[in-house]
Amino acid sequence: MKITKELRALSPAEMQVRKEELQKELLKMNAQVATGTNPTSPGKVRLTKKNIARILTLLKQKEVMER
Repeated sequence: MKITKELRALSPAEMQVRKEELQKELLKMNAQVATGTNPTSPGKVRLTKKNIARILTLLKQKEVMER
């Protein structure tokens, strides 16, 4: 839950930047998997996807609370 607490402290703009960084990282990892090479950390793909989902959830929650 430490990651979630860190993300909640960020502003929506900072969350967007973090989300874009994670998406680029995920793209690189998926390219490694697609080419058949062993990823440096197989569990990191799953963790990155979950972190992107967490950010999207928090962004949606903040958007709803502003209304």
